[in-house]
Order: sequence, then C-alpha cells, then structure tokens
Amino acid sequence: MIWGNHSLLMEFVFLAYPSQPELRALSFLGVSLVYTLIISGNVLIIMAIQTEARLHTPMYYFLGSLSGVEVCYTAVVVPHILANTLQSEKTITLLGCATQMIFFIGLGSADCFLLAVMAYDRYVAICHPLQYPLTMTLTLCGRLVMASVVIGLFLSIQLAAFIFSLPFCRTRTLEHFFCDVPPVMRLVCANSHIHELSVLVAATLAIAIPFFFIATSYVFIVAAVLKIHSAAGRHRAFSTCSSHLSVVLLQYGCCAFMYLRPSSSYYPKQDQFISLVYTLGTPVLNPLIYTLRNSDMKGTLGRLLTRNCLSQNN
Repeated sequence: MIWGNHSLLMEFVFLAYPSQPELRALSFLGVSLVYTLIISGNVLIIMAIQTEARLHTPMYYFLGSLSGVEVCYTAVVVPHILANTLQSEKTITLLGCATQMIFFIGLGSADCFLLAVMAYDRYVAICHPLQYPLTMTLTLCGRLVMASVVIGLFLSIQLAAFIFSLPFCRTRTLEHFFCDVPPVMRLVCANSHIHELSVLVAATLAIAIPFFFIATSYVFIVAAVLKIHSAAGRHRAFSTCSSHLSVVLLQYGCCAFMYLRPSSSYYPKQDQFISLVYTLGTPVLNPLIYTLRNSDMKGTLGRLLTRNCLSQNN
C-alpha cells in the first residue's frame, strides 16, 4: 500500500513522553483527572442546556455546540496520549498520524469558527436587539454550527493532504505527544519556505480571520454598550460578553503562538507545554469560565446536580 512516496505502514515515534516509571504513572493520573473534568464539565453544560427550557436560546445553543466540539476535539488526542503514556512503544502509522491531524486540526478550527459565530450572536443581540429574534433563528443557528464544523474539517483535510504528500526525512521521531502540524513539518525534507507559507495560509484562514471578525464585532459591541445610560444595563451587557472574551483570548492566544509563526522559532519543550494548554487547559477551563460567570448556568447546573443526587438516594 502506497500513499504518494510513503508506505502507509511507515511509523513515527513520539519522544515527548517521560521514560521513568514514576513520572509515567504521575502523568497518566494527571491527564486522566483533567480529561475526566473536561468530559464531565462539558457534558453537564450540554445536559443543562437541553433540560432547561429558558436556556433554549441562540447564545446557549452555540455554547452547547462549543462544548460538544470540545468533547470530540479532546477525544481525538487525549486517549491516545493516555495509551502512549503506559506503552513502551510510542508509535503511530503514517495513516494514523494523518487521520489524527485531520480531526484534531479540523475540530480545533471548528472551535475557532464557533467562537466567531458566538461573537456575531452577541453583536446582533446587543447592537440590533429588536431584529435579534428575526435574525438568529434556529435554522440559521444550526447552519452556522454545521458550517463551522464542515469548513474546519475541509481546511484540515487540505492541509493534511498537502503535508503528507511531501517527502519525509529518514529521521521519523516526533518531539511531541501527538501528530500536530509544527512537529510533523520538522520532518519534511523539502523547500521549507513554500511549505511554511502554505501552512501559514491555512492557519490564517482558521485563526487570524475569525479573530479579526471577533475583534470587529466587539468594537461595535463596546460602542453600543457605552451608549446605554443605566449602569445596570451596561453591566448586564458586558457580563454576557466577558465569559466569551476570556475563552477567546485563551484559545486564540495559544493557537496563534503555535501556528502563526515560522518553523525556525519552533522549540520542542516550549511547544509541548503550549500544546498541552490548548489541548487540556482550554477545554477544562471553558466550562468553569462560562459557569462561574453566568448566573443562569450556575442555577441550572445546581438544580440538575440536585435532581441527580436525589434520584440516586431514592
């Protein structure tokens, strides 16, 4: 079986995992704990939005969709990280590496597009409140979520097809935990400038353009909020946006650092840490940020957990 000039059975070896048994056990327990928090936190948000009728609004529909994407996004790499932590041979085939990259980058890009969609939702709600019910219909919300996922996967398929059609060097060791773009590109034996430019274009489409859209939306939002005369009204408007802005800065900051830069500035240890932040840190913080800063979500989650505890006791 041949894919381009590569055998599909060719394997990459991951070097970022600890070799000492004590560190391996500690790493496994730590990642398992964080992954449990990611799944439970995001699933609770999805359940709360589905069960509470007053949360059936576009803002919470997008929040639930974001939680769903993050559950899938982490499922692409975290179980693989956990398995490799315990295994003696930490390898992945060429086809497995390409598949992992497609879904990791695709769902990560969908995450970025969804954050841009959520900014548009807040823009319409605050700047055009009378038109909001007519503009943000359930049909439009569903199409925006679907478009975010489809465009993200389309870009990642194009990027992965391009990267894995290039010739790889004989050294097939990845100084990383999974198949991400920067460490895989380090193994390419070809004219790096053209390939770096291609990756930069894909990263610009998935990261820079949505971030510019978010920034533009918030310029109009801030201008509209400052025109509100009552302090309570301004506080209410800003509180609905503060959670979203916190998540945006965390997500886009890490992604921009990883993908919007030349490969010459790639430092394995530093990049391994940053990749863990946006693979584990951001998905576990998002539910906390949206829950702690949102009274409706806190109340709904409290009632949901209370009902579950009561049903178990009975």
